Amino acid sequence: MATFFQSVRQGFGRGGNNKGTNPPKSPAQSSTPQHQSNMSNSPSISSSLGVESQANDPEGPKYFFQEKYAPLNVRGNFLTLCACPKNVELGEWLAHQIVEQYRLLHGMLQVIQEVNSVTGLPICNENTCPTMSAGRLTYTWLVDGRAAKISAPKFINRVEKWIVSKIHDPVMFPTANVSGTPETSAVKEAKGASTAPSDPANPDDWIGKSSGFPQTFYKDCQGIMKQMFRCYAHLYHAHWLNPFWHINKHDILNMCFVHFVTVSKYYGLVSDKEMEPMQPLIELFIKQQRVPPEALNGGHWAQQATQ
Repeated sequence: MATFFQSVRQGFGRGGNNKGTNPPKSPAQSSTPQHQSNMSNSPSISSSLGVESQANDPEGPKYFFQEKYAPLNVRGNFLTLCACPKNVELGEWLAHQIVEQYRLLHGMLQVIQEVNSVTGLPICNENTCPTMSAGRLTYTWLVDGRAAKISAPKFINRVEKWIVSKIHDPVMFPTANVSGTPETSAVKEAKGASTAPSDPANPDDWIGKSSGFPQTFYKDCQGIMKQMFRCYAHLYHAHWLNPFWHINKHDILNMCFVHFVTVSKYYGLVSDKEMEPMQPLIELFIKQQRVPPEALNGGHWAQQATQ
């Protein structure tokens, strides 16, 4: 594979008080952790996470869905950061986008993972977030073949470890120059299934093939982005007020999320159904044209067809 993604992956690694209009204070939450039994990691995150819908949403008003609380202090168009350059192969570009989106998300997750020097606990802990929720939805983890509710910090930790393992997997994200295409077990399992937008008349071609990416590459990218979205959904629904609003970092969270949504829609990486927990905010950003129209009307493939 060319050196573009290799150079990107080698670089991969790890405010003040809000003085604007203050939304009502959130109810006080205890930071004492609750005991939970240890659970083994799911062997396949992309296929073993579920969603449960709760009958009632116990949370208060969603201020982040209101325009006055959704600032975005950034100039320019996110399409310039999203669209694939003409001299870069699409598979390499998507790999770069995955790494970049995880870098941005990781920075936001660190805000809720920082340990309080007084309590000795992070803001997102076993007691404040006993489940990985986003409003009325609870994301579950497959344990021994059954959907299990685990705490948000455990869920996020497992997702992050899984994403990092994918990024450093030389089969899914190759960095060496190759001749030909590797035949992996993942490819064999996926044969006969469409894993990416492609020409039906040429099923032996797929995104990233010329750069050595496996046939499942696009589908794996979709799986990674789906789990990133679930982390963003939890950040907004459970932690927008505390800590992001209180430390005046909600605008940075918005910037990262708009960038994420633009990439997701432009390349068809996260379904509209999956994005429903954040749909009001997404629609607001679309109305403001923060998410560019090009990302909504066929995205990358529509743009390619017009060139």
